Amino acid sequence: MQPTFTRGSMPRAMPQSIRKVLTLIIAGIKAILRRIKHWLKGDPDSFLRDVSGVIHVGANSGQEREKYRNLGLQVIWVEPIPEVFAELERNIRGFSNQRAYQALVTDADGQEYRFHISNNDGLSSSILELKQHRDIWPDVDYTTSISLKSITLASLLERERINPRDYQALIMDTQGSELLVLQGSGRILENFEYIKTEVPDFESYEGCCQLVDISAFMKKHGYIEFSRNKFASRAAGGDYFDIVYRRMA
Repeated sequence: MQPTFTRGSMPRAMPQSIRKVLTLIIAGIKAILRRIKHWLKGDPDSFLRDVSGVIHVGANSGQEREKYRNLGLQVIWVEPIPEVFAELERNIRGFSNQRAYQALVTDADGQEYRFHISNNDGLSSSILELKQHRDIWPDVDYTTSISLKSITLASLLERERINPRDYQALIMDTQGSELLVLQGSGRILENFEYIKTEVPDFESYEGCCQLVDISAFMKKHGYIEFSRNKFASRAAGGDYFDIVYRRMA
């Protein structure tokens, strides 16, 4: 006689002792999977374990350098502010797999911008004027502006003879101009398996790209949302996110 089965159950003819052991094993596996899922969900940078190299545009002083080194990643840092760039170079001294380039990355080569430098160690600096950003961080303001000429990411890599295939992740934190960075990536965009960007769903900077703009661009170019982490909210409505997109096969 053949043992009978019901959906989601074990064979009825199986000895009780074996059933108990298998039940414990299955329960243990499920518990481990739940912990792994929870751990991955809580780590917005889990995608970095799937790549060997990162291009980080909007480096500031390289706050993530230790994390990147611990993961064994090759890193290209890009930072436009001369004083902050000098600090970045000091900070990555001795990090053999990390290189820094001083450049303002947008969607055009050789375009001149007034680049506004903020009073929070340059973290909120941008080519755009502050707007509803002040609703979340009222103490942040611009202290000075400098004139900078832009370059596209594609041109920067070509100029520095950097092989884009060595860097499967792009991370952007350029305070409202992230869409310009993407639009200037052109032919190298398809090399990135993952793209992470900081983006609001409100007008944090005047005329800045918003979540709807980034998502539309990413969908058009074959990327889907991989993870989303909300890290700031505006009392009148609107949030800031770190969002990771993954290229579809």
